[in-house]
Amino acid sequence: MNLLLWDIYDIRSPSSLQGVMLRGRLRKFANQHGVNLLTENEENGPIVRFALLAGTDPAPMTTFIISLIPTATIELARQNIPNPVLSKLQVNIDERYTI
Repeated sequence: MNLLLWDIYDIRSPSSLQGVMLRGRLRKFANQHGVNLLTENEENGPIVRFALLAGTDPAPMTTFIISLIPTATIELARQNIPNPVLSKLQVNIDERYTI
């Protein structure tokens, strides 16, 4: 069985990311442009995360984000993560858990 792998990106800005409905706007943009996307707030900080299928060009998303929030910075946080949890990146480290 092949799992889908995701690349996770962090969005930060010196201006507030609250109140701009960023997750919903990212989701709508992705839906309209045929982009597979996951999005969530980071658990302990003013960061919004999104994930794209591994190998997907992030340029359309980053260009859209900058058009909404010119002060935003977008950086790759993790690559090739199966079934990611976006709110807390350490959860994605399989070696932390036993089954």
